[in-house]
Amino acid sequence: MTQREEFLRTIGYGEAAVAQLRRNENAAYPRNYELWYNYCAGFNHALNRAVNDILRSKGQIDTAELHVIYNEFISPSRLSDRIEDVGGRISGEIDGVMEAVNKTITANATYAGTLSEASTKLDDAPNLARLRGIVGDLLVATQQTEKVNRDLEGQLADSQRQIAELKESLDSLRFESRTDELTTLANRKHFDQSLERAVANAAETDGVLSLLITDIDNFKSFNDSFGHQTGDQVLRLVALSVKQAIKAHHLACRYGGEEFAIILPKASLSLAEALADRIRVSVKEKELKKRSTGEALGFITVSVGVATYRAGDTAVSLIERADTALYLAKRSGRNRVCTEVMLTAEEER
Repeated sequence: MTQREEFLRTIGYGEAAVAQLRRNENAAYPRNYELWYNYCAGFNHALNRAVNDILRSKGQIDTAELHVIYNEFISPSRLSDRIEDVGGRISGEIDGVMEAVNKTITANATYAGTLSEASTKLDDAPNLARLRGIVGDLLVATQQTEKVNRDLEGQLADSQRQIAELKESLDSLRFESRTDELTTLANRKHFDQSLERAVANAAETDGVLSLLITDIDNFKSFNDSFGHQTGDQVLRLVALSVKQAIKAHHLACRYGGEEFAIILPKASLSLAEALADRIRVSVKEKELKKRSTGEALGFITVSVGVATYRAGDTAVSLIERADTALYLAKRSGRNRVCTEVMLTAEEER
């Protein structure tokens, strides 16, 4: 997507957000604008669903309700707070286990001392009564030590269960922090990190790496005509086509509003081009229908730009060539795949 197209798209989202502020008579504070911008761009499906529920029931949404929705769906501290909470609980479990272990170590040391003392007394035991007293003391010490060990075993078992549950929570949070909620593809942050690693690996190993950037053709006009919910359906449909086309070692991401990026380790330019065309054909063959009425809304298409790693590339330079190839596909009529080789040929012409 060119800088001009990106400008027009984001200005459109911004104007729609301001219109929502006016329509709902919300003060134009930055957080209120941010919420409506996200709503109009369709980046956060759960947020849109929450806002739509209120609009359907009341026709308008007030500032207090915006505040609640912002804190639940947008607040940047939400995920970090949850991670901090889980981390604190794990730390607490570890502290508890360490305290129990230290108590057991102390008990065992005391027991060892009791045994040593008993051994000395046995050497000096003058009669049977004295011997019985020593044995009785040993029995009491043994029972106390056994109880401490049983308590430790119980606490360790309970902590093992707790830590397993907390690990699941951390895994869930990790997945959430890396995943786009609407499409369930990787999010932009995960894409940026993964592409940096992939490029570094290709540089170190002289490896093969390709990148696809896909854009839904005329998505804004489709979104404006049929609404954000149908627009979300389109995004999920394209995401599904992408998932079905790629292999386990590929990484598909939601790159922007209606843009997707796919990192293809070990894929040459020709293989990447073939994969891109499979995605294009798959999307084109799927007729879109409105879920609520079954109304046929027609077909959608995508354009794809393909670039492959060259010596000295950075993540930025690889993205730039794929994005320029995508722009060529758009300029050439949309619903097509263009590669960086085609860019060179066009420049020569």
